[in-house]
Amino acid sequence: MKKITILGLGGGDLAQLPLGVYRLLRESQNVYLRTKEHPVVKELEEEGFTYQSFDEVYERNPSFEEVYEEICAILLEKAKTAPVIYGVPGHPLVAERTVQLLLERGRVLGIDVEIAGGQSFLDPLFTALKIDPIEGFQLLDATSLKREEINITNHVIIAQVYDPFIASEVKLTLMEKLPDDYEIVVVKGAGSSGGEVKKLPLYELDRAVETDNLTSVYVPPVKDEKLRYREFSKLREIIAALRGPDGCPWDKKQTHASLKKYLLEEAYEVIEAINEEDIDHLIEELGDVLLQVMLHAQIGEDDGYFSIDDVIKVISEKMIRRHPHVFGNGDAKTADEVVQKWEEIKKAEKGDDAAAPVISDEGKHLPNLMRAYSIQKQAAKVGFDWGDVRGAWDKVKEELKEFEEEMERNGADGSLEKEFGDVLFALVNVARFYKFNPEEALFRTNQKFLRRFSHVEKKVQESGKPFADFTLDELDAFWNEAKKNGL
Repeated sequence: MKKITILGLGGGDLAQLPLGVYRLLRESQNVYLRTKEHPVVKELEEEGFTYQSFDEVYERNPSFEEVYEEICAILLEKAKTAPVIYGVPGHPLVAERTVQLLLERGRVLGIDVEIAGGQSFLDPLFTALKIDPIEGFQLLDATSLKREEINITNHVIIAQVYDPFIASEVKLTLMEKLPDDYEIVVVKGAGSSGGEVKKLPLYELDRAVETDNLTSVYVPPVKDEKLRYREFSKLREIIAALRGPDGCPWDKKQTHASLKKYLLEEAYEVIEAINEEDIDHLIEELGDVLLQVMLHAQIGEDDGYFSIDDVIKVISEKMIRRHPHVFGNGDAKTADEVVQKWEEIKKAEKGDDAAAPVISDEGKHLPNLMRAYSIQKQAAKVGFDWGDVRGAWDKVKEELKEFEEEMERNGADGSLEKEFGDVLFALVNVARFYKFNPEEALFRTNQKFLRRFSHVEKKVQESGKPFADFTLDELDAFWNEAKKNGL
């Protein structure tokens, strides 16, 4: 019969090994151990126990996944000719990737894989730490630890901290969520006579203790609410409280409509921070934009229509759907190809309606410079465009001439305003050819004007005289001074 029997060696020494597991180990042939580095193995060796370990597999493979794959392949091949006993630390079904691989592939190959018990390392570990996991508990794998998986409000146990390198990786990952001096606990060989429990600050994890395959790291739940300020869940709580029965009167009265102007203002302040290349300012302004998103989502949740989870789900689906070159079998090697694929997918999502207009008016609420830019881009996609920037610039000159003619005519029927609009529209076309956004260009000029005029205002104030006492030439001299100073 093709069979693999998997035994757990427990988390302690021989005295804690179940009698049935002990007998199977002592009486069986073809015994393989994932590792011999375990207190039980040393004691069994004194009784004449014979086995083969896979420690050398760890030494010749660069990654744990490759180690597990090779161990699995060897055991499945051996089981084709004779029954195999496979021993792992702890319990076979707790933090044992090789066991999961054997269960999956044994089923396919017609090899019976049986779990024959063993004590998990968790029971003696909970005892050593004196914690109750029902309060909220996470068991994570040190070899594949991800920051976003860690819930700092739970008891967190990180197992398989095999060596200093893994300990260092665990430390760096935890430091992304916790202070460097946050107190953690390192537990080695819980339940064995040589077990050790040591408290230490997080920054000492990879240098203050010796690690082995029975080492785990315990991270106590965070009690200080300020340490949760970087957590998305905490932000949700704050926004819900602001809109709650005992919340802020201003936040409680807001609607989607009343918040519109704030979202626009915050978006422009983000642009300002980007232009200033001020990272701290950018962090703050992005936070203000996120606040607007969270408020809209909370209003949606309060009204029973949608929540931030729905918002995240929709954008996640869209990003995956529109990036098949990243999340699927698509191919796009340049940014231009990505944009082309994006538009094709977007069009397919909306249905290939031949009667649909070439230029949609989705951006009708945009500032009009941005709207002009969008309209021109859509027209250009079907070939309604100048061949190069020279054509666009000639159009600017043409529109300027018509504007000048209207000025000479002193038209009072709105035609001067119309010609001025034509000039702006033509200038937007030039900006598009040079691949910059005219709205941002005007924003930068506004900011530049404000900086220089602020300098003029400062000079006037320093003089002790009012603006009216200065000639335009004198004020212009202050302006040129600001310009010379790089303002």
